[in-house]
Amino acid sequence: MRPMELTPRLRSVAQLVPQGAKFADIGTDHAYLPVWLLQRGIITKALACDLRQGPLDRARATAEKYGLTEQMDFRLCDGLAGVGPGEADTIAIAGMGGETIAAILSAAPWVWRENCLLLLQPMSAQPQLRLWLQEHGYTIVRELLSREGDTIYTAFQVEAGPMPELTAGELWAGRQSRGEADPLRGEYLNRLIDQTGRAVEGLRRSTRAADAGRLDEMERAHRGLLELREEWLSWQP
Repeated sequence: MRPMELTPRLRSVAQLVPQGAKFADIGTDHAYLPVWLLQRGIITKALACDLRQGPLDRARATAEKYGLTEQMDFRLCDGLAGVGPGEADTIAIAGMGGETIAAILSAAPWVWRENCLLLLQPMSAQPQLRLWLQEHGYTIVRELLSREGDTIYTAFQVEAGPMPELTAGELWAGRQSRGEADPLRGEYLNRLIDQTGRAVEGLRRSTRAADAGRLDEMERAHRGLLELREEWLSWQP
């Protein structure tokens, strides 16, 4: 049987998994990620966890199809509730909202104590997740962008340890450094600038008192993203 191929979104997470990792996939759904890693010998065993029975059944079916059932442990659990310290040193949480990812990590403090490698791919609320990681002793080591269709996804490589305070723009787009060769970075910044710009315009028209604070926050984010784009463009040949 031909090896499984991953979509660009999941491939960006897979390429951050170190050789020989004790791997857990939280919210595994079809278990495509652990099966791909097992097939290529990057890992030798995997925990596949999901909150619902249906996705876990699909994960088992995928493992059976590729003859990998014996190398996987399937657990019905909420987030990391079914995984104990020492069972995993590399944890992927992909395909969920940023606030859900933060809640999962908040409920499993051993992940920070054990200095597990976290591979996070939030579908929404990226600024909120970056802020949560910063405030709870995690550092974002690297971010990888990928494109599927018209959507650009971000995968975070995260470890325990203090992270220098992120600027308003970096909370939205992550840090950048001279020498990066990510072909999607410029477009990613442009999209976030458009998004925050539209939000600023809407909040300026609002008559709700509660929106005044949100307007200030969004204006700072928008200015910060413009500064990041200017910096990024200055580095390009």
